[in-house]
Amino acid sequence: MTIRVGVFGAQGRMGSEVCRAVDAADDLELVGGVDVGEDRDGLSAADVVVDFTTPSEVMDNVKWCIDNDKHTVVGTTGFDDERLSTVRGWLGSSASRGVLIAPNFGIGAVLMMRFAVTAAPYFDSVEIVELHHPNKVDAPSGTARRTAELIAVARQGKASPDATTDEVDGARGADISGVHIHAVRLAGLVAHQEVLLGGHGETLTIRHDSLSRESFMPGVLLGVRWVVDNPGLTVGIETALGLD
Repeated sequence: MTIRVGVFGAQGRMGSEVCRAVDAADDLELVGGVDVGEDRDGLSAADVVVDFTTPSEVMDNVKWCIDNDKHTVVGTTGFDDERLSTVRGWLGSSASRGVLIAPNFGIGAVLMMRFAVTAAPYFDSVEIVELHHPNKVDAPSGTARRTAELIAVARQGKASPDATTDEVDGARGADISGVHIHAVRLAGLVAHQEVLLGGHGETLTIRHDSLSRESFMPGVLLGVRWVVDNPGLTVGIETALGLD
């Protein structure tokens, strides 16, 4: 069966890459792409809609997809617990359509998070450095935020030692679930993250680098194929990869 795919943000950096990837896939058909201010009805023929827009636009797009009986794959960041709860409410308890929201579609990035979660309980200290291009609108990244939340659960409240008492505001980064995240925005970068872990006389660095936006496409297409058979809300592509 051919899956008909529409794209929100079709002319953006990620959206245009999604369009090319869908076009190149034998089992997928690109049936529409819209951008900000364009009529969403241009996606009416789609079975699955992929969203790569902005945090300020994505919720309205997801609501439209649910109201119009579309499966949805979301790569836009900015989803906190409140937003996820809102999407669950829209879907209801007997959802017939699936919504997959992934902080990162890079398969290597997902494995990086998994390895970091496995290692984190065994080290005294853990911090995260995420590095992205300067056009990224949110900081820290959705991937870094998700990594910190997962690490915090794995460490069961274990805090990293830190004797800082005199601090310039922001010098220690953002505190997400007790894990410090440092965000770098630099021309020439795409998407990069490293998790730094320290213990007695040793350190461990787990790093992932996306060198082009094409690197996210295998995960996006996996999500498109997977979401049609998995109703309700799913966060992350771990389940689709068989990691859960």
